[in-house]
Amino acid sequence: MSAPTELTPLIAPMRWLLYVAAFLVFLAGLVLFVFPLRTADWFAWTVNPPMTAVFLGAAYWSAAGLEVTGARSAGWESARLAVWPVFVFTTLTLGVTLLHLDRFHLWPGNAVLAQVATWAWLAIYAVVPVAMVVISWMQLRSLRPGPRPVTVGRPVLPLALRMLLTGIAGVLLLYGIALLAAPVQAATWWPWQLSELTARAIGAWLIGLGWVAAQGQSGRDLRTVRPVALTSVAFVILQALALLRYGSALTWPSAPAIGFVTVLLAIGVAGGWALALSRSPVARTGTA
Repeated sequence: MSAPTELTPLIAPMRWLLYVAAFLVFLAGLVLFVFPLRTADWFAWTVNPPMTAVFLGAAYWSAAGLEVTGARSAGWESARLAVWPVFVFTTLTLGVTLLHLDRFHLWPGNAVLAQVATWAWLAIYAVVPVAMVVISWMQLRSLRPGPRPVTVGRPVLPLALRMLLTGIAGVLLLYGIALLAAPVQAATWWPWQLSELTARAIGAWLIGLGWVAAQGQSGRDLRTVRPVALTSVAFVILQALALLRYGSALTWPSAPAIGFVTVLLAIGVAGGWALALSRSPVARTGTA
Protein backbone atom coordinates (compact mmCIF):
# COMPACT_ATOMS: atom_id res chain seq x y z
CA MET A 1 0.00 0.00 0.00
CA SER A 2 1.32 3.44 -0.90
CA ALA A 3 1.57 6.32 1.52
CA PRO A 4 -0.99 9.12 1.19
CA THR A 5 0.00 11.88 -1.20
CA GLU A 6 -0.09 15.46 0.04
CA LEU A 7 -2.21 17.69 -2.18
CA THR A 8 -1.41 21.32 -2.93
CA PRO A 9 -4.56 23.27 -2.00
CA LEU A 10 -6.21 25.20 -4.82
CA ILE A 11 -6.28 28.89 -3.92
CA ALA A 12 -9.64 30.66 -3.92
CA PRO A 13 -8.87 33.10 -6.79
CA MET A 14 -7.98 30.20 -9.08
CA ARG A 15 -11.11 28.30 -8.10
CA TRP A 16 -13.33 31.32 -8.82
CA LEU A 17 -11.55 32.12 -12.08
CA LEU A 18 -12.32 28.61 -13.31
CA TYR A 19 -15.96 28.96 -12.26
CA VAL A 20 -16.28 32.30 -14.06
CA ALA A 21 -14.60 30.90 -17.17
CA ALA A 22 -16.98 27.93 -17.09
CA PHE A 23 -19.99 30.26 -16.96
CA LEU A 24 -18.71 32.33 -19.89
CA VAL A 25 -18.03 29.35 -22.14
CA PHE A 26 -21.43 27.92 -21.19
CA LEU A 27 -23.06 31.11 -22.50
CA ALA A 28 -21.06 30.95 -25.75
CA GLY A 29 -21.99 27.30 -26.18
CA LEU A 30 -25.65 28.06 -25.51
CA VAL A 31 -25.90 30.39 -28.51
CA LEU A 32 -23.78 28.25 -30.81
CA PHE A 33 -25.18 24.81 -29.96
CA VAL A 34 -28.83 25.63 -29.30
CA PHE A 35 -29.34 28.52 -31.72
CA PRO A 36 -26.83 27.96 -34.57
CA LEU A 37 -29.05 29.83 -37.05
CA ARG A 38 -29.08 33.02 -34.96
CA THR A 39 -25.35 33.79 -34.73
CA ALA A 40 -25.76 36.85 -36.96
CA ASP A 41 -28.06 38.36 -34.32
CA TRP A 42 -26.78 36.97 -31.02
CA PHE A 43 -23.09 36.06 -31.41
CA ALA A 44 -19.83 37.95 -31.86
CA TRP A 45 -19.52 36.84 -35.49
CA THR A 46 -21.70 35.06 -38.01
CA VAL A 47 -20.89 31.35 -38.06
CA ASN A 48 -21.72 29.38 -41.20
CA PRO A 49 -22.64 26.65 -41.94
CA PRO A 50 -24.70 25.63 -38.87
CA MET A 51 -22.57 22.49 -38.46
CA THR A 52 -19.60 24.74 -37.66
CA ALA A 53 -21.65 26.56 -35.03
CA VAL A 54 -22.77 23.38 -33.29
CA PHE A 55 -19.24 21.96 -33.46
CA LEU A 56 -17.89 25.06 -31.73
CA GLY A 57 -20.81 25.06 -29.29
CA ALA A 58 -20.06 21.46 -28.33
CA ALA A 59 -16.42 22.40 -27.76
CA TYR A 60 -17.41 25.33 -25.54
CA TRP A 61 -19.79 23.21 -23.46
CA SER A 62 -17.25 20.43 -22.99
CA ALA A 63 -14.73 23.08 -21.89
CA ALA A 64 -17.26 24.29 -19.31
CA GLY A 65 -17.18 20.79 -17.84
CA LEU A 66 -13.38 20.85 -17.80
CA GLU A 67 -13.32 24.14 -15.92
CA VAL A 68 -16.01 23.18 -13.39
CA THR A 69 -14.26 19.90 -12.70
CA GLY A 70 -10.98 21.75 -12.28
CA ALA A 71 -12.59 24.28 -9.94
CA ARG A 72 -14.05 21.47 -7.83
CA SER A 73 -10.72 19.64 -7.62
CA ALA A 74 -9.27 19.03 -4.19
CA GLY A 75 -5.84 20.24 -5.22
CA TRP A 76 -3.73 22.02 -7.81
CA GLU A 77 -2.40 18.74 -9.22
CA SER A 78 -5.78 18.01 -10.81
CA ALA A 79 -6.98 21.59 -11.39
CA ARG A 80 -3.91 22.52 -13.46
CA LEU A 81 -5.14 20.11 -16.16
CA ALA A 82 -7.90 22.68 -16.74
CA VAL A 83 -5.82 25.84 -16.31
CA TRP A 84 -3.14 25.49 -18.98
CA PRO A 85 -5.46 24.41 -21.84
CA VAL A 86 -7.72 27.38 -21.06
CA PHE A 87 -4.75 29.74 -21.18
CA VAL A 88 -3.52 28.28 -24.49
CA PHE A 89 -6.97 28.36 -26.11
CA THR A 90 -7.89 31.89 -24.98
CA THR A 91 -4.53 33.27 -26.09
CA LEU A 92 -4.83 31.67 -29.53
CA THR A 93 -8.44 32.77 -29.91
CA LEU A 94 -7.51 36.35 -29.06
CA GLY A 95 -4.94 36.23 -31.85
CA VAL A 96 -7.49 34.78 -34.30
CA THR A 97 -9.98 37.49 -33.32
CA LEU A 98 -7.53 40.33 -33.91
CA LEU A 99 -6.46 38.80 -37.22
CA HIS A 100 -10.07 38.64 -38.48
CA LEU A 101 -11.52 41.65 -36.65
CA ASP A 102 -13.33 42.80 -39.79
CA ARG A 103 -15.59 39.73 -39.55
CA PHE A 104 -16.84 40.61 -36.07
CA HIS A 105 -20.02 42.49 -35.24
CA LEU A 106 -18.34 45.64 -34.00
CA TRP A 107 -19.80 48.11 -36.42
CA PRO A 108 -23.16 49.94 -36.66
CA GLY A 109 -25.64 48.07 -38.79
CA ASN A 110 -25.20 44.81 -36.88
CA ALA A 111 -27.81 43.68 -34.37
CA VAL A 112 -27.47 45.37 -30.98
CA LEU A 113 -27.12 42.06 -29.11
CA ALA A 114 -24.48 40.97 -31.60
CA GLN A 115 -22.49 44.17 -30.97
CA VAL A 116 -22.77 43.66 -27.19
CA ALA A 117 -21.65 40.05 -27.59
CA THR A 118 -18.67 41.18 -29.66
CA TRP A 119 -17.43 43.72 -27.13
CA ALA A 120 -17.92 41.16 -24.36
CA TRP A 121 -15.97 38.62 -26.46
CA LEU A 122 -13.05 41.03 -26.89
CA ALA A 123 -12.99 41.90 -23.18
CA ILE A 124 -13.10 38.25 -22.11
CA TYR A 125 -10.34 37.09 -24.43
CA ALA A 126 -8.15 40.04 -23.51
CA VAL A 127 -8.61 39.62 -19.75
CA VAL A 128 -8.75 35.85 -19.18
CA PRO A 129 -5.21 34.97 -20.41
CA VAL A 130 -3.72 37.74 -18.26
CA ALA A 131 -5.78 36.65 -15.26
CA MET A 132 -4.66 33.05 -15.80
CA VAL A 133 -0.99 34.08 -15.74
CA VAL A 134 -1.35 36.28 -12.65
CA ILE A 135 -3.41 33.82 -10.62
CA SER A 136 -1.24 30.87 -11.71
CA TRP A 137 1.76 32.81 -10.38
CA MET A 138 -0.12 33.29 -7.10
CA GLN A 139 -0.98 29.57 -7.05
CA LEU A 140 2.65 28.54 -7.61
CA ARG A 141 3.84 30.92 -4.90
CA SER A 142 1.48 29.15 -2.49
CA LEU A 143 3.38 25.88 -2.86
CA ARG A 144 5.03 24.86 0.35
CA PRO A 145 8.83 25.13 0.25
CA GLY A 146 10.97 22.06 0.52
CA PRO A 147 10.83 18.64 -1.16
CA ARG A 148 7.46 17.27 -2.13
CA PRO A 149 6.50 13.86 -0.77
CA VAL A 150 6.92 11.06 -3.28
CA THR A 151 4.40 8.26 -3.32
CA VAL A 152 5.79 4.90 -4.35
CA GLY A 153 3.40 2.76 -6.30
CA ARG A 154 0.89 5.49 -7.10
CA PRO A 155 -1.93 4.35 -9.41
CA VAL A 156 -0.92 5.29 -12.95
CA LEU A 157 -2.63 5.22 -16.32
CA PRO A 158 -2.06 2.00 -18.27
CA LEU A 159 0.58 2.22 -20.98
CA ALA A 160 -1.98 1.51 -23.72
CA LEU A 161 -4.16 4.42 -22.57
CA ARG A 162 -1.16 6.75 -22.39
CA MET A 163 -0.22 5.75 -25.95
CA LEU A 164 -3.79 6.38 -27.13
CA LEU A 165 -3.83 9.82 -25.48
CA THR A 166 -0.45 10.60 -27.02
CA GLY A 167 -1.73 9.69 -30.49
CA ILE A 168 -4.86 11.80 -30.05
CA ALA A 169 -2.81 14.73 -28.78
CA GLY A 170 -0.44 14.47 -31.74
CA VAL A 171 -3.24 14.45 -34.33
CA LEU A 172 -5.15 17.34 -32.72
CA LEU A 173 -2.09 19.51 -32.13
CA LEU A 174 -0.61 19.01 -35.61
CA TYR A 175 -3.86 19.60 -37.45
CA GLY A 176 -4.76 22.51 -35.18
CA ILE A 177 -1.44 24.17 -35.97
CA ALA A 178 -2.03 23.56 -39.69
CA LEU A 179 -5.48 25.20 -39.51
CA LEU A 180 -4.02 28.23 -37.75
CA ALA A 181 -1.01 28.61 -40.02
CA ALA A 182 -2.52 27.69 -43.42
CA PRO A 183 -6.31 27.70 -43.01
CA VAL A 184 -7.23 27.56 -46.69
CA GLN A 185 -5.00 24.57 -47.46
CA ALA A 186 -5.64 22.70 -44.20
CA ALA A 187 -9.41 23.18 -44.46
CA THR A 188 -9.46 20.95 -47.55
CA TRP A 189 -8.99 18.04 -45.13
CA TRP A 190 -11.91 19.10 -42.94
CA PRO A 191 -15.18 17.24 -43.65
CA TRP A 192 -17.27 20.37 -44.30
CA GLN A 193 -16.63 23.83 -45.72
CA LEU A 194 -14.71 26.32 -43.57
CA SER A 195 -13.77 29.96 -44.02
CA GLU A 196 -10.38 31.27 -42.91
CA LEU A 197 -11.92 32.52 -39.67
CA THR A 198 -13.79 29.34 -38.84
CA ALA A 199 -10.77 27.21 -39.79
CA ARG A 200 -8.57 29.16 -37.39
CA ALA A 201 -11.27 29.14 -34.68
CA ILE A 202 -11.50 25.35 -34.95
CA GLY A 203 -7.70 25.15 -35.05
CA ALA A 204 -7.51 26.97 -31.70
CA TRP A 205 -9.95 24.47 -30.25
CA LEU A 206 -8.03 21.47 -31.60
CA ILE A 207 -4.82 22.77 -30.04
CA GLY A 208 -6.60 23.33 -26.72
CA LEU A 209 -8.09 19.83 -26.78
CA GLY A 210 -4.78 18.34 -27.88
CA TRP A 211 -3.12 20.08 -24.94
CA VAL A 212 -5.72 18.48 -22.64
CA ALA A 213 -4.91 15.02 -24.02
CA ALA A 214 -1.15 15.61 -23.76
CA GLN A 215 -1.44 16.74 -20.15
CA GLY A 216 -3.65 13.77 -19.32
CA GLN A 217 -0.99 11.44 -20.67
CA SER A 218 1.92 13.19 -19.03
CA GLY A 219 0.22 13.33 -15.63
CA ARG A 220 -0.37 9.57 -15.68
CA ASP A 221 -1.93 9.61 -12.19
CA LEU A 222 -5.43 8.15 -12.03
CA ARG A 223 -6.37 10.54 -9.25
CA THR A 224 -5.78 13.69 -11.29
CA VAL A 225 -7.01 12.68 -14.76
CA ARG A 226 -10.74 13.09 -14.06
CA PRO A 227 -11.09 16.59 -15.67
CA VAL A 228 -9.54 15.25 -18.89
CA ALA A 229 -11.77 12.17 -18.86
CA LEU A 230 -15.02 14.07 -18.29
CA THR A 231 -14.15 16.64 -20.96
CA SER A 232 -13.41 13.94 -23.53
CA VAL A 233 -16.65 12.06 -22.89
CA ALA A 234 -18.74 15.26 -22.95
CA PHE A 235 -17.05 16.43 -26.16
CA VAL A 236 -17.83 13.18 -27.98
CA ILE A 237 -21.46 13.02 -26.80
CA LEU A 238 -22.09 16.62 -27.84
CA GLN A 239 -20.39 16.14 -31.22
CA ALA A 240 -22.54 13.05 -31.80
CA LEU A 241 -25.64 15.20 -31.18
CA ALA A 242 -24.22 17.80 -33.57
CA LEU A 243 -23.82 15.15 -36.26
CA LEU A 244 -27.39 13.98 -35.75
CA ARG A 245 -28.61 17.54 -36.35
CA TYR A 246 -26.35 18.70 -39.19
CA GLY A 247 -24.37 15.66 -40.26
CA SER A 248 -25.57 16.11 -43.83
CA ALA A 249 -23.05 18.97 -44.10
CA LEU A 250 -20.23 16.41 -44.09
CA THR A 251 -18.96 15.04 -47.38
CA TRP A 252 -19.83 11.38 -46.91
CA PRO A 253 -18.09 8.97 -47.31
CA SER A 254 -14.94 10.99 -47.90
CA ALA A 255 -11.63 10.43 -46.12
CA PRO A 256 -12.01 13.66 -44.06
CA ALA A 257 -15.48 12.56 -42.83
CA ILE A 258 -14.24 9.08 -41.93
CA GLY A 259 -11.17 10.56 -40.24
CA PHE A 260 -13.34 12.98 -38.25
CA VAL A 261 -15.54 10.18 -36.91
CA THR A 262 -12.51 7.97 -36.22
CA VAL A 263 -10.85 10.67 -34.11
CA LEU A 264 -14.12 11.23 -32.22
CA LEU A 265 -14.33 7.50 -31.48
CA ALA A 266 -10.73 7.46 -30.26
CA ILE A 267 -11.41 10.43 -27.96
CA GLY A 268 -14.52 8.68 -26.65
CA VAL A 269 -12.66 5.45 -25.94
CA ALA A 270 -9.80 7.27 -24.20
CA GLY A 271 -12.17 9.45 -22.17
CA GLY A 272 -14.45 6.60 -21.14
CA TRP A 273 -11.49 4.41 -20.22
CA ALA A 274 -9.85 7.15 -18.15
CA LEU A 275 -13.16 8.01 -16.46
CA ALA A 276 -13.75 4.38 -15.49
CA LEU A 277 -10.22 4.12 -14.08
CA SER A 278 -10.54 7.42 -12.17
CA ARG A 279 -13.63 6.03 -10.41
CA SER A 280 -12.02 2.71 -9.54
CA PRO A 281 -11.21 1.69 -5.93
CA VAL A 282 -7.49 1.92 -6.77
CA ALA A 283 -7.80 5.58 -7.76
CA ARG A 284 -9.98 6.45 -4.75
CA THR A 285 -7.71 4.83 -2.18
CA GLY A 286 -4.44 5.83 -3.85
CA THR A 287 -3.05 2.30 -3.76
CA ALA A 288 -1.57 0.26 -6.54
